[in-house]
Amino acid sequence: MKYMHLIWAALFRSKTRTLLTLFSVMTAFFLFGMLDSVRVAFNSGGNVTGANRMVVASRLSITQMLPYSLLSQIESTRGVKRSTYAAWFGGIYQDPKNFFPNFSVGPGYMDLYPEFKLPVAQRKAWEADRTGAIVGETLAKKYGWKIGDNIPLQATIFPTHGSNDWTFRLDGIFHIDDEKRKGQEQILLFHWKYFDEANDYVKGRVGWYIIQLDSAGAANRVSKAVDALSANSDHETKTQTEEAFNQSFAKQIGDIGLIVTAIMGAVFFTLLLLTGNTMAQAVRERIPELAVLKTIGFSNRSVLLLVLGESMLLVAIGGVLGLVLAPIAMQAAVKMSGGFIQLPSNLPWESWRLGVVLMLAFGVLAGLLPALRGMRLNIVDALAGR
Repeated sequence: MKYMHLIWAALFRSKTRTLLTLFSVMTAFFLFGMLDSVRVAFNSGGNVTGANRMVVASRLSITQMLPYSLLSQIESTRGVKRSTYAAWFGGIYQDPKNFFPNFSVGPGYMDLYPEFKLPVAQRKAWEADRTGAIVGETLAKKYGWKIGDNIPLQATIFPTHGSNDWTFRLDGIFHIDDEKRKGQEQILLFHWKYFDEANDYVKGRVGWYIIQLDSAGAANRVSKAVDALSANSDHETKTQTEEAFNQSFAKQIGDIGLIVTAIMGAVFFTLLLLTGNTMAQAVRERIPELAVLKTIGFSNRSVLLLVLGESMLLVAIGGVLGLVLAPIAMQAAVKMSGGFIQLPSNLPWESWRLGVVLMLAFGVLAGLLPALRGMRLNIVDALAGR
């Protein structure tokens, strides 16, 4: 644009005001980048095509448990290579703030998760120990646990013999080689059989089934066949990818997309008012300059585009900076959590596209009224200070 030097000079006419506004815009788009990445992540993962390990859970809610008797039917389904089951326990270690996932699992659970590296001797010891448990390496280091320690958990859902006190013996510590999945080391696993025998209320029920397929190409067919086993019953199931199943835990707190949209709506509404006020003040201070431009031959359309260009450039600089910084902050959050929090390593293209559209829209909206004022400016009144 041949008038870019004029736009740039006008934009930094008041450096302090411009930099503060740029920081506000950058912060808004920084938050947008992080939150929209979460939204995109939570809206993905529902397609079972190509998956070779899936989860069968209740269609109604992840808190609705399924009958153990369903296992034999699932195992006999054509295309199912191996299956096991698990149930959420929800125990607390010493203090509610010491939260980590803990659940009971069925035989062969470790066979379905080969990424969990557990020494053979430790696995044999765990499988032979009725009250034994295994934990991830990250969790063991966090609390200083070692093999042979007793780990007390306070039940929040399932009491045993009239008490909430459960105790497990640590028989093994597994690790995961993939650094991106280190968050999965922060879990505790114990035997479902012990859970089924010892808890006071729930008998013969599991939380979900994990199935491994003969072929990833059979995912759609197997998922439909498995769900058909309990169709029209009081325990209808939904077979989905592990990613979608894990997302369903977080979605219990509400509609993630709606929450993110509401937060960003408030942020961007405030941003629009702030940027609009900045542009209105900038144009008001430059009324004599705009009048001079018109006097030397600038058309009304040129003045309109100059002011709109200034507004759009202001939002674009701040917006791009915010979106560039968002994935850096996301990876820092992942590292600080030890991998427990998993966020995308890069900003999704969907977020970039939406971000660019928002930059253009807010640039136009913030600058439109000041630009119209500049376009309609009367040269004589402006130079006379009226």
